[in-house]
Amino acid sequence: MRLVRAAEMQEMDRLAIQGLGIPGVVLMENAGRGASRAFLEHFLPQQGAKVAIICGRGNNGGDGYVVARYLYGAGLNPVVVVLSQLEKVQGDALVNLKIIQAMGVEIHQVPGLEQWKEASKIIDGAHYLVDAILGTGLNSPVKDFYAQVIEQINTSGKPVMAIDIPSGVNADTGAIMGAAVRADLTATFAYPKLGHFIFPGASLSGRVVRIDISIPPEVNTQVPPNVHLTEPDDIMEALRPPRPDIHKGHRGHLLILAGSPGKTGAACLSALGALRAGAGLVTVGIPKSLNPILEEKLTEAMTVPLPETAEGSLSKAVADMLPQLLEGKTAIALGPGLGTNPETVELVRHIVSSSPIPIVLDADGVNALAGHTGLIKQSKAPVVLTPHPGEMARLLETTSAQVQADRVGVVTSFVDSHPCCLVLKGARTLVASKGGGLWVNPTGNPALASGGSGDVLTGLVGGFLARGLGAELSALSGVYLHGLAADFLAEEAGQTGIMAGELIQVIPELTFSLWQGQWPLKEPPLHADLYQPL
Repeated sequence: MRLVRAAEMQEMDRLAIQGLGIPGVVLMENAGRGASRAFLEHFLPQQGAKVAIICGRGNNGGDGYVVARYLYGAGLNPVVVVLSQLEKVQGDALVNLKIIQAMGVEIHQVPGLEQWKEASKIIDGAHYLVDAILGTGLNSPVKDFYAQVIEQINTSGKPVMAIDIPSGVNADTGAIMGAAVRADLTATFAYPKLGHFIFPGASLSGRVVRIDISIPPEVNTQVPPNVHLTEPDDIMEALRPPRPDIHKGHRGHLLILAGSPGKTGAACLSALGALRAGAGLVTVGIPKSLNPILEEKLTEAMTVPLPETAEGSLSKAVADMLPQLLEGKTAIALGPGLGTNPETVELVRHIVSSSPIPIVLDADGVNALAGHTGLIKQSKAPVVLTPHPGEMARLLETTSAQVQADRVGVVTSFVDSHPCCLVLKGARTLVASKGGGLWVNPTGNPALASGGSGDVLTGLVGGFLARGLGAELSALSGVYLHGLAADFLAEEAGQTGIMAGELIQVIPELTFSLWQGQWPLKEPPLHADLYQPL
């Protein structure tokens, strides 16, 4: 599903109004009418219910005036609070303000904090609140008067609908700009915004419904999509059942280089994840002293003992064996439990710069590139990186906090300068590749915050790569199914105590259900419902 940034939506509005001649007041009418329908169907208010609609002086407030008119017509009692002097309202918003004035809708002019002290009683007496204060164009922190209004909305305990985006949430990053409204329902226009699905904005938006405001297709094509929310339809090629006459050689062969003393489990989980992704063959290259352990643990995957360092991690001597190791292989998974011995790090860097087949790097495979990300530009085949914020921080020589403060910016800037597919793990994992846009993954929950879950993801992505699905599709498919497995298990057992190995067990069932067009969870998938104009 397409998501948009604020500038993209502004350009769509401009093209519709200036390019095609659709009056802005028509778009505002469609927006307010659709939002009022969403309000009525979501909250099911009783006749006469009092709805306080708090409006800024811009077009977001104008949408609020249209909502007030429709709620008034539906038998409710809207009370409009304008956080400005009325004479400062202009343009299309002024047109709709005059209409509700003529209708006799109750309107309060509240240009500052002193007037708010009295008008704030309206919130106390309302059954519902509508946030029409600030829109998607917000680019500076909310403070002082507006911040206090937002604080009272949030502490009122009343159900809240936000218009377009909760006031104070950055439409592009989901960041809280000083203060932000916490909504139960957000009625957004034309397309959902990226900030609706990125935390912390995702936790403030509530249920997001998309209002069709009749932006023509001609406009959509002039603003090409580059941000998406991953949905099952996007990964159908990965879910497709094999043809009847297939054999294991047709489904790829993944080489996993992983493991060090105390971390053989990482290698095992990756191998099993790859098999669950449908790889026909999996070979795990492991330090030779650990090979007996892997042969005990792994039944379905093959193992190969490799030269090791004095610490028991893979030695740089493995590089000399690569031509033999890569014979017949279609992808490499590199990093789980690998360790950071200097020889092992040197081996990783050699493989990244020289491998003729696609690679997925995780954990210590990613760490080995710290200070040497330029090697990615030397790669001869697609590279997928799957760092968590700490590993991403090491790549960028920054801190985890700085990565988390601007996840979208970090991902997009990295792939702009490095030819790879980047998976930045975390709540709402992001997937991006140069020329491929940005994808927000909607699946997953805190059950994934446990040892080994990242190794399972590495195996899933590696398995799809081995099958020849391409870097971006492999990453999207692995990330989506990995999170969905956690959601599926959490529905029955909660989000605490789920082990990485349990994720692997449910992948085939989930894959089959999605291919059949059946949603496997009790809760509906995360998306934005579409409301056509009435």
